[in-house]
Amino acid sequence: MPYIPHTEDDVKRMLDAIGVASIDDLFDEIPRDIIAQPLQNVPPGKTEMETLRIMSDRAQRDSGNLCFIGAGAYEHHIPAVVWEIASRGEFLTAYTPYQAEASQGTLQVIYEYQTMIANLTGLDVSNASLYDGGSGLAEAVLMAVRANRKSKSKKVLVLSSVNPLYRQATTNIVDNQGLTLEEVAFDPQQGITALEALEPHAGDDYAALIIQSPNFFGALEEVDQLTDWAHANGMLVIAAVNPTSLAVLKPPGEWGEAGADIAVGEGQPLGVPLSSGGPYMGFIACQQKFVRQMPGRIIGRTLDMEGRPGFTLTLQAREQHIRRSKATSNICTNQGLAMTAATVYMSLLGADGLEQVALASHHNTRQLMEKLCAIDGVEQVYATAYFHEAVIRMPQPAAQVLSRLAEKGIQGGVNLGAYYPDMDDRILVCATETKLDADLERYASALRECLN
Repeated sequence: MPYIPHTEDDVKRMLDAIGVASIDDLFDEIPRDIIAQPLQNVPPGKTEMETLRIMSDRAQRDSGNLCFIGAGAYEHHIPAVVWEIASRGEFLTAYTPYQAEASQGTLQVIYEYQTMIANLTGLDVSNASLYDGGSGLAEAVLMAVRANRKSKSKKVLVLSSVNPLYRQATTNIVDNQGLTLEEVAFDPQQGITALEALEPHAGDDYAALIIQSPNFFGALEEVDQLTDWAHANGMLVIAAVNPTSLAVLKPPGEWGEAGADIAVGEGQPLGVPLSSGGPYMGFIACQQKFVRQMPGRIIGRTLDMEGRPGFTLTLQAREQHIRRSKATSNICTNQGLAMTAATVYMSLLGADGLEQVALASHHNTRQLMEKLCAIDGVEQVYATAYFHEAVIRMPQPAAQVLSRLAEKGIQGGVNLGAYYPDMDDRILVCATETKLDADLERYASALRECLN
């Protein structure tokens, strides 16, 4: 085993050396009423054999299932070489560069990652990744409030078409810091935000406007108009984007006349498996003038005293390096292993390969929508252009339909009624390059049976 915990004898010897009778005695200054209580629902420990059997049985539940769920996490093909490299010992257990003496190999991987994210987003600088997409959006909000010196309100506008999980995570993080998110309603006919919906906020003091495109419904927002409106009203623009889509869509750095100021997103599509929900990693990039407000670390390329190229920590404005009250972020991880996998994935595919993935995903989603909407009672909700997710309406509650599909081994999509109360008859569906024509036909046939 790579990691072996302390034995009871080890613990006793350490306690004897300290001079206390138990571990609890080490924390006797903490009031008893705020100490976490024992977990009530955790079963007794099991043997290694029993544990492996449980995990194997659970893994079998996914065997043969087809996944058409998106909403921020996507099933893409991951070439075998990606995790063959990322799982090497040099990366697997030594991937977080807390100190300047981190290995040159690790620093170079991060530097290459930053370069590729900057290229994808069309912005000047990227950091060494974030915890995930949702908390990354919160970091971008905090960053925008610090960076927009003209705004004194600590308020941010967010389109209600932004992923509701991202909005919830952001609220949970920034609310206790005195920041407020105010939502702007989207057009229920188009699935995107009309410029007119922003006009009531014209001239008001907001630090930033959050735009997601493709948005939660897969639709492409009018990003140029929205970006220019925000800048005209003294707001910074935070772009939440799908990295795969940036292979074929205009990058945030080119939105409007001046481009988005900050771009964030979930890096899971770049070579990280779904893994039942994580761990994933977030990315963030910004214009050069805001780099001092960026959370986390930045790796730079330089020359040593003999003129040889090398890599070093250039910026590390984190709570572990400066006073906590002055830190730009108090989240203590950059998910470096997932970032390493993403770097290998992007390096392997290159711009052309990533474009092929994006185009194949878009094509498969169009094919899927044609097949599903050919079923009586099923229709596409929004006629707006989309990337590789779209919304269908059915004559029956989405929750019931998705349950029946699951019984047939198909994860049919996301029940939008769980996030938008008036959408309990709608499903957000997604297809990526991993789906074959037979997979699409299997979904359509199963849905037809479920509705009948």
